[in-house]
Amino acid sequence: MTAARAARDGVPGPGQVPAPEPLPAPALDAHCHLDLIEQPTGEVLAAARAAGITRVITVGVDLPSSRWSAGLADTAEGVYAAVAIHPNETAAAAASAAQRDEVLAEIAKLAALPQVRAVGETGLDYYRDYAAPEVQREWFRAHIEIAKQAGKALMIHDRDAHEDVLAILAADGAPERVVFHCFSGDAAMAKRCAAAGYVMSFAGTVTFTNAPALREAAAVAPPDLLLAETDAPFLTPMPYRGRPNTPAMVAHTVRCLASVKQVGVADMCELVTATGERMFGPW
Repeated sequence: MTAARAARDGVPGPGQVPAPEPLPAPALDAHCHLDLIEQPTGEVLAAARAAGITRVITVGVDLPSSRWSAGLADTAEGVYAAVAIHPNETAAAAASAAQRDEVLAEIAKLAALPQVRAVGETGLDYYRDYAAPEVQREWFRAHIEIAKQAGKALMIHDRDAHEDVLAILAADGAPERVVFHCFSGDAAMAKRCAAAGYVMSFAGTVTFTNAPALREAAAVAPPDLLLAETDAPFLTPMPYRGRPNTPAMVAHTVRCLASVKQVGVADMCELVTATGERMFGPW
């Protein structure tokens, strides 16, 4: 993510929230942006481990952040990377078809690294107008092909674009493993994703008091197609909404999902860990 985009999207400023109660079993943060968290990365990961979050996927959204994520994952214990050009960054990523091909070739090279376990976040964002829909769709299709070639999971950003995302996946043929990051659909959308075998990763938004539709979606999603994430530093779960987010805070989201699914918290930890290993491989 570029500094300009971070500013316009409202990255929370520095500050901390109380550490969550540690989970009764290890779990993971399936999607965060460690490069945007205004704390030393080592401290962030240590706090996550103290909360029971022993595994983290840090996600690139442009070439610099993708390179950074791959570099960190090569050295940091319990960290894997995802690499891509975010749909909102596609217009700025290349001024010509030749430059686009160069950028995508670099993403493909990063995607082939062993510590990179997903291609993403890629997809469509019709909420913002940073890139024309046709440009986003072109890049999305290219990322789908990269994920297939690399044999990695596809990590999807889908904002106000459900129908087009599903249509492109069906038309182009989805990779074997697909994760809808920060799932934002309703129960009907969850059933469609489940029918296709797509994993739904819920962020702190599922804890928000004004998001009953997300909890309904989580309720109908098969337990083995669920993940929990932070999207840190964004989307801090209740009761700390609006304050800076870190991977440790996914503990709140795991507990919320356990309540929605009416299972024990330790059971939910085991479920998301197993799904994380299925999507991203063993740590």
